[in-house]
Amino acid sequence: MDLTLYVKFFLGLVAIINPIGLLPVFVSLTSHQTEAERNHTGKVANFAVVVILLVTIVAGQHILNMFSISLSAFRIAGGSLIALIAMSMLQGKLGEVKRNQEEDREASGMESVAVVPLALPLMAGPGAISSVIVTSARYDSFMVHIGMGITVIIFGLVSFALFRMAPVIFKVLGKTGINVITRLMGLLMLSIGIEVIAAGFKGLFPTLMG
Repeated sequence: MDLTLYVKFFLGLVAIINPIGLLPVFVSLTSHQTEAERNHTGKVANFAVVVILLVTIVAGQHILNMFSISLSAFRIAGGSLIALIAMSMLQGKLGEVKRNQEEDREASGMESVAVVPLALPLMAGPGAISSVIVTSARYDSFMVHIGMGITVIIFGLVSFALFRMAPVIFKVLGKTGINVITRLMGLLMLSIGIEVIAAGFKGLFPTLMG
């Protein structure tokens, strides 16, 4: 078992989903809730993220086959999307690709925010889903998919722990500290996006890429 693959996959999820960068949003969306309700919201949100990504691992290759999309073409599209979100994160933003103003207004009026918009699209957004589809399609092996599934569950537990400590972390790091982390994650995420795009071009144009 190649642990490097799963470590890289885990770090990719951390960079793309960026749970620390989402802490201010989580605190804002749950500001009207008690501590118990906030913890329940964090638990439901991360459980939903784990379920969404597990389904993506299983169905990723089938989705590509259904639409007759090659893995190389999807790598270019997914890598471009990841890079686009990363550029927004480098500016200290969550990324307008993840949500728009209409979704913001809708979220502010919703009593339960765990699944929408927190889990989807803020956490398990198009960038995370694209990354999981690319990885699962590249390593089309039952055992690798099991390992990826375990990695997703571990990520969900870590993310839930961060959300549980959200008020304390937000108070210690402050807005500036969280923005610094978001920019660092954006830089890592941009590197992942470029790597995925390069692999896609290499698959589509093997002779040109040498």
